[in-house]
Amino acid sequence: MYMFKEGFLWGGATAANQFEGGWNADGKGVSISDMCTNGSRDEAKWFTQAIHADRLYPSHEASDFYHHYKEDIALLGEMGYKCFRLSIAWSRIFPTGMEETPNEAGLQFYDRVFDECIRYGIEPLVTISHYEMPFELARKNNGWLSRETIGCYVRYAEAILDRYHDKVKYWITFNEINCAQMLMGDIVATSMIRDFEGPIDTIRRTEQDRYQALHHQFVASARTVKYAHENYPECKMGNMTAFLAAYPGTCNPTDILTAQRFMQDDNWYCNDVQIKGEYPYFAERLWKEHQVSLSIEDGDLNILKEGTVDFTSFSYYMSVCVGESGEENSIGGNLTNGKKNPYLKASDWGWQIDPEGLRYALNETYDRYRIPVMVVENGLGAFDEIVDGRVHDIYRIDYMREHIRQMELATEDGVDLMGYTCWGCIDLVSATTGEMRKRYGQIFVDKYDDGTGSLERIRKDSFYWYQKVICSNGKELD
Repeated sequence: MYMFKEGFLWGGATAANQFEGGWNADGKGVSISDMCTNGSRDEAKWFTQAIHADRLYPSHEASDFYHHYKEDIALLGEMGYKCFRLSIAWSRIFPTGMEETPNEAGLQFYDRVFDECIRYGIEPLVTISHYEMPFELARKNNGWLSRETIGCYVRYAEAILDRYHDKVKYWITFNEINCAQMLMGDIVATSMIRDFEGPIDTIRRTEQDRYQALHHQFVASARTVKYAHENYPECKMGNMTAFLAAYPGTCNPTDILTAQRFMQDDNWYCNDVQIKGEYPYFAERLWKEHQVSLSIEDGDLNILKEGTVDFTSFSYYMSVCVGESGEENSIGGNLTNGKKNPYLKASDWGWQIDPEGLRYALNETYDRYRIPVMVVENGLGAFDEIVDGRVHDIYRIDYMREHIRQMELATEDGVDLMGYTCWGCIDLVSATTGEMRKRYGQIFVDKYDDGTGSLERIRKDSFYWYQKVICSNGKELD
């Protein structure tokens, strides 16, 4: 039975640091992403403390949305988008993160972007912080390890809420906030990069640092949600995690418990705080296992209770198997590694493709929280080739079709699903490697790993397919 509700938010998602470019335009400050070089699957990205002339920094131009936003939003409008998820570059609004007043030129840029969205009937969904912060703030405060960063974030969040509340209804406080506790590349999770220069995959922080930094992010998020609820009740505030579906490698009870622990620690820990307003019952066990002793100041737990979100969202790309027994071959992924599932195929980058896992993720999430859910990232990173002026990405169409079918089944199960924004709707820089060749979009951008390219936009076959899907509200998938 066809189940997508009227007003379903079909669209796509991007991130400023991977898409926007204009890294030093109109008063924008340097962000931590602007200090990251390119890399590949074989060569690591580097973080540097200064811009080196002989290195390529992909975020400096990226896909150059800063100068192509009218063209890009017009293309999204042509596809019929109902929703465009994008992030605001913190350092475009507060160049060092420590100013008392925002950069007006930066605010005006997003005014123009949101006005274009409104022109095409596209609902903006804004991520306030998507894996970046001003470099000077990170260097001064050692990122989220300092409580001072909470106040800087809240000042930034309040400034953009004050400015755009009448243009933006849907907000997410942090992108994939659970990365802070699991990801070894701490630069994207907590921005803790003081005095570090070297390959990003060699950055290491203690579990104590990561969980403490995450607590500060929880407080910052709750204060922002509380401010929005009190001042702009028409705004809907959400959280976001990277959903990591974990299956037991075998029916061995030990594997079952391992998978349960994986789901608790990597999925429910952050969600419980932001949705229920309190640390979960298993938090004490988790802290003990990681030898963590949180510094929680007076009032922190109250603000967590007062700043719970209106909806929850997640990214979903893959699933993994976990456990002591069973398949021993490891598989890579977006945020973590696990064991290979013999029933699944994998992408060009080795990520296991599991559409049914999305139905599982939606049901598990909605069963636990009973608030509206949105899939705000999902997509296939692949090598795309231009043949006779076209990109025939049937593999991407197949991937999206199967995941959308599972979303429909989840709504039939009873899940309150608000929308779907596929990742990288217009080709952008990969966050993990800095590559352009790992393409996700329905729109090809003529830009390559060496920084060359005309930046021309080309509609892929998936552009026309997704256009039909949106126009039919999900009825036409073939």
